Amino acid sequence: MDSEETIKIHGTKRRVEAAGADLSGSSFTDVNLSGATLTDVDLARAKVENANLSGIRVCNVNLSGLQISAADLRGASIEDSLMEGMTIDGIPVAELIAAYRALNAKDG
Repeated sequence: MDSEETIKIHGTKRRVEAAGADLSGSSFTDVNLSGATLTDVDLARAKVENANLSGIRVCNVNLSGLQISAADLRGASIEDSLMEGMTIDGIPVAELIAAYRALNAKDG
């Protein structure tokens, strides 16, 4: 891997293709990633704030320690994922899913 170099892209419209790259520690502010594809991506310990993530589909992505706040998550989908320790508004997701399944089992 090459030495750490900062690449600055400001006020332009460009398509970026990155493969086998280490972009850890990068910063994206006021960036449009609509229609972007993230495959086999490590987002561990990433912070996402005030972001439009509506309709996002997450597959085979490391989200451990990911922090999302003030985001639009309408239509978002997280499937077949390890969610140990994950919370939504401070409520453990495992508990939310268990309660949902228990409620639906009674109705079924």
